[in-house]
Amino acid sequence: MAHLDADAFFVSVELLRHPELRGLPVVVAGSGPRAVVTTASYEARRFGVGSAMPAARARRLCPQAVFLPPDGAHYREVSRRMMDVVRSHVDRVEVVGLDEAYVDLTGLHSPKAAMRRIVKEIEERTGLSCSVGVGPNKLVAKVASDAEKPGGFVVLTREQACERFADSPPGIVPGIGPKTVARLNELGLRTLGEVANASEQLLVERFGPNHGSDLRRRARFEHDGEVSSQRKVVSESRERTFDYDVSDPQRLRDQLVEMAVALCASLRAHGRVGRTIGIKVRLDDFSTVTRAHTLPEPTNDPERVAEVALDLFERYSPPRPVRLLGVRVAGLTAISGSGATGRAAASGQLELAI
Repeated sequence: MAHLDADAFFVSVELLRHPELRGLPVVVAGSGPRAVVTTASYEARRFGVGSAMPAARARRLCPQAVFLPPDGAHYREVSRRMMDVVRSHVDRVEVVGLDEAYVDLTGLHSPKAAMRRIVKEIEERTGLSCSVGVGPNKLVAKVASDAEKPGGFVVLTREQACERFADSPPGIVPGIGPKTVARLNELGLRTLGEVANASEQLLVERFGPNHGSDLRRRARFEHDGEVSSQRKVVSESRERTFDYDVSDPQRLRDQLVEMAVALCASLRAHGRVGRTIGIKVRLDDFSTVTRAHTLPEPTNDPERVAEVALDLFERYSPPRPVRLLGVRVAGLTAISGSGATGRAAASGQLELAI
C-alpha cells in the first residue's frame, strides 16, 4: 500500500503560474482579518508559518512573504489531472483530499517502480512534485510519506516504522488528534513508543474500551483498513467566518439563506439529497452551538433547507455577537432515476459533477 501526497500543493500550483516567486516565502491565504493560511511554501515554513494559522499571525512571523489568494476552482482542476495520472496506472485509488491519495499496490509486479513512474508522470503532466510512503497498511504509508518531504520516497515495514518513529509525538499518526495527545501527555505518554508500550488497561481506563485499544494499536502501526475507491460523502456544509462579529439578526438570516442556496446548488450538481439539516453558530467568545432537525423525506431544495435553518436559528436566538455561521445537510443519499423524492425532484435537471 502507498500514500501519495503532493508537496505544498496549493503553493506549488501557484508557483507554476508565478514562477518568478520561486525561492521566496509564499503564503496562500485569504485577505480578511480572520483569514487563515491554506498552505505555505517551505521557505515560509522556516519562519514558523503553517497551515490553519491566522493570516495576520503569518504576516507578523514573515512580513516579507508574498501572500496570494486561494483559487479553489483551479486547484480542483489540477487535482483532477493529478488523480487521473494515478488512476491510469492502478485500479484502486482512494482519494482523501485534493492533494493526497492511498494506492492499492496489490498485484503489481514491481510496486515501488510503479509508484516512481506515477510520481514522474505527475511531474511531467502537472509540474507538481510528490512524496510517497510505502508500507503494509495505511498508517505506515501515511506517516512514511510525511517523513522526508519534499520529494520523499520512504518504504517501511511496520516494525521499521515503530522503531523509526518511537520518539515522535503521537499526533503524527492519523486518528490521534490534538485533544487525545493532550490527554496522553497528562498520563506522561509523550511519544509513540511510550503509548505503544503503555498497558492496555491504563489506556482503556482513560479513553474507554474502544478508543483505548485503538490508540495502542495505532501507536504500534497496526491497522487493517483497505483502500476504498468509493468515497462516501455523508454530509456537506457551508460556513462563513465574519471579518467582524455580527450582532444584526437580519444580516445573519440573510447569510444563512445565501449559504443554503449555495449548498443546495452543490448537492444538486452532485445528485445528492439529505434528511438532516443543521446550523452551526460560533459566538464572539468562541463557544460553539449546533442545532439540527431531521425531515421525513430527503431534499436538496434551497427553500426547504433555508426554512429549516432559519427556524433553528430563531429557536436558538444567539445571545452574543456571532463570529461564524454555518448550514449543513447530512444523511446524504444519491438520487437515482425517479428516486428524487419530495421537493428535491422540483429542483430541475441535475448537472454532471466534475
